[in-house]
Amino acid sequence: MNFPFEYKQRVLEAIERIDLEKVNQAIDWFREAHEAERSIFVCGNGGSAATASHFVCDMVKGASFNRAKRFRILALTDSMATITAYSNDVAYEAIFVEQLRNFARPGDLFTAISGSGNSPNVLRAMEYANAAGCRTIALTGRDGGKLGSLAQLNIQVEVPHMGRIEDAHMIVCHMIAYYFMEEEAHKA
Repeated sequence: MNFPFEYKQRVLEAIERIDLEKVNQAIDWFREAHEAERSIFVCGNGGSAATASHFVCDMVKGASFNRAKRFRILALTDSMATITAYSNDVAYEAIFVEQLRNFARPGDLFTAISGSGNSPNVLRAMEYANAAGCRTIALTGRDGGKLGSLAQLNIQVEVPHMGRIEDAHMIVCHMIAYYFMEEEAHKA
């Protein structure tokens, strides 16, 4: 067996499951938030936290540097002091929702990344974002979990393997970020 070949084939199958109409809808929502100078928040756990941070870096630097109008985007995964304080003093489930309580306003955009779609801290943040009047996007895997049905837009990668779900989520994030880095740059 050639493991790298097999893994690559399975990743390609996962990529084929990405609903590009939903990705285009997400791009539209990011564009609208950007034009209206709304805040955008992104979160996830583990590999999804790393994807959230990477995506925000692409948007803060790649899609904003040397541009007249910049993205107002924040990874809720990146303030280690805040995350550990809430984890220790309140509950791990509070780490994202409590940050949203400080910053989120109606019309802002919230994106949650979760392969399982069942992480309690991500679910609480999604529930709050919906109640606060934010637009909500989920990047999920498998059956979408509880998160998929909570989000206004769910981009779901329906495969069982977490690594391939995470690979596909990063590709979705790159589709969004590189739209603004490449396509929108030509319009400016």
